[in-house]
Amino acid sequence: MNRTAAATAAFVAFAAVAVAHLVAQLVDPDSFVTESTQWLLMPLLALGVAARTARPRDRLVTLTLLALVFSWLGDAAPDLFDGDTAFLVLIGFFLCAQITYIAAFLPYRHRSVIRTNRWLLAPYAAAVVILIAVCAPGAGALVVAVTIYGVCIATMAVLATGVSRTVAWGAVVFVVSDSLIALNAFVDGFSLPATGFWIMITYICAQALIARGVLTRNAEAEADVRVSPLS
Repeated sequence: MNRTAAATAAFVAFAAVAVAHLVAQLVDPDSFVTESTQWLLMPLLALGVAARTARPRDRLVTLTLLALVFSWLGDAAPDLFDGDTAFLVLIGFFLCAQITYIAAFLPYRHRSVIRTNRWLLAPYAAAVVILIAVCAPGAGALVVAVTIYGVCIATMAVLATGVSRTVAWGAVVFVVSDSLIALNAFVDGFSLPATGFWIMITYICAQALIARGVLTRNAEAEADVRVSPLS
């Protein structure tokens, strides 16, 4: 099986598992099907990215794959714990994922809104400040962890704008997904029907968009390398 066929198979499996998971979220959020399909999502997406890219993989692809591994641990490891410990494990692994994405996107900062449209930094900063302010009263001792995570995911989203528009949108949707988690966990009276469904559909779309954008950027880089000796 060639790289394209292997990647296509992995992405089709990812899409199928994603649909099964979202249906399970609506039917029975606490079922084994819901948990097991969530465990499979990031490995399948990572497998597709790995199959689609040739070795030696560049920094962007390599770190994206590592971020997907940390995301998978964030999906699966909290099931081994209860209460605040489970939530801290979730935050810990996803913090590692966000830091890894930051490292992956950092070389593209000169193309990001930091350099091109600095006024766009305001919405990212405002979103984080508002989210932390809303969640702080209910976060208690976890407020420091929530603040650190909020700053990191906002930084990731800002740097993502330098990679591509697709990656940037994926990062924004990631912020939405994590905001729903924080609001659900810390804000009394926050009630969204089928909260798990909305958290997961935004999470799945975010990771898929980031992966798609990274693969596109990688393909462009490979094309530049092939053309450069002739220029």
